[in-house]
Amino acid sequence: MFEWMQTHPDLYAWVILPGLIFVARVIDVSLGTARVVFISRGYKLLAASIGFWEVLIWLVAIGHATQNLSNPMCVIAFAMGFAMGNYIGVTLTEKMSLGVVLVRILTHENSDNLIDALKNQKYGLTSIDGHGAFGPMKVIFTIVQRQSVDEVIKIIQSHNPNAFYSIESIGEVSKGKLAPRKLPGGISVSQVFRPFRKGK
Repeated sequence: MFEWMQTHPDLYAWVILPGLIFVARVIDVSLGTARVVFISRGYKLLAASIGFWEVLIWLVAIGHATQNLSNPMCVIAFAMGFAMGNYIGVTLTEKMSLGVVLVRILTHENSDNLIDALKNQKYGLTSIDGHGAFGPMKVIFTIVQRQSVDEVIKIIQSHNPNAFYSIESIGEVSKGKLAPRKLPGGISVSQVFRPFRKGK
């Protein structure tokens, strides 16, 4: 390999080395983005494991980049890898949809069908009567797995399309019954990562 590098120095310096730096940067930044999300969700053991590999790969990437600062392709590859790593990291963590969220629904319309539909899908909820600027209204709270948010929104739009709803992340919840969305094989995303969650 070293002989090949010596016989093709330009190809290595301007293509292969920048490509390796780019790939390493994409991986380490993606891991870093995922690590921050796992920390916010309470998966501290998983976050620690990811942090080890993140720093290890970062050291390799920064080492090669600093040794080749005179090579503009290496500098550009380092910066592009950082940008792409952020995009990939956010995309991957969104796909995993870890944690739970609070869905708050406010509607002036009759919400009996909406409540029944949520209950039929095994979503626990609490509903209270309220009074807004335009008169009486119903306020509905439900805590669901993050990967179930799209399904809950579809139920809301189907039964009360004019309802106002908001969604916010929740760090922890006490023991309760949530309706997890299953992966192929009947396993939920939460079960896969449960051993890494704090206190488990």
